[in-house]
Amino acid sequence: MAFLQSAVTDLLSRIPERDRDSLFRLGKVQDFAKGAFVFSAGEASHHVFLLLKGRVKIYQPSNVGKEAILWFCFGGELFGLAEAARGGGRVVSAQACDACEVLCIRQEQFTAFLETHPQTALVIVQVLACRLRVLGDVVINLISDDVRTRIIKMVLQLGSRCGIASARGLCLDITLTHQEIADMIGTTRQTVTTTLGQLERDGLLAIDHHKIHITGSALLAQVGHAVVEA
Repeated sequence: MAFLQSAVTDLLSRIPERDRDSLFRLGKVQDFAKGAFVFSAGEASHHVFLLLKGRVKIYQPSNVGKEAILWFCFGGELFGLAEAARGGGRVVSAQACDACEVLCIRQEQFTAFLETHPQTALVIVQVLACRLRVLGDVVINLISDDVRTRIIKMVLQLGSRCGIASARGLCLDITLTHQEIADMIGTTRQTVTTTLGQLERDGLLAIDHHKIHITGSALLAQVGHAVVEA
């Protein structure tokens, strides 16, 4: 599903310290309240964004009012990159899921930075390649997998990315509504609710305050393998 393993996509942890310092000097830090849009589909694009704190969802709105959530960005990750490479307006929206702190860098400054910092440029190419591969997997999953399998794959990917040990097994340190899960895997909220209930009864998952706990030993054993490598 459309989730990226953090070790692959966390730019700040992968680039030299001198490059990080240079990058921070280029941008301006802005705060976004929960629910605020960093940018919306159809807007002109002028900046690249580095998420310093919080969580941002990247999604594409449809003509019938639904959302297709492509991925979540966590601290240390870049977003808004596609338009920096190809130009043109935004084709996706970026919305703060929590209170967020974002470094905003003008596209022309970011492009000039990459020309003089090849090691960081290579990391960014790897990030984009990873995202492309994962989005390709989304298409295959939608065609070939049933909803139960799609939810399990989603949970395993998130477990690899933001799982923390808990008394129940592994807790996904991310709050998700049933509608958000539906928007991530291409189904309805009602189907998600029914399927999650089945997975709970089967002893594979537990849900507490919109947080998912992986409780089944078979699933826990698979978490470490659900990693997308660049």
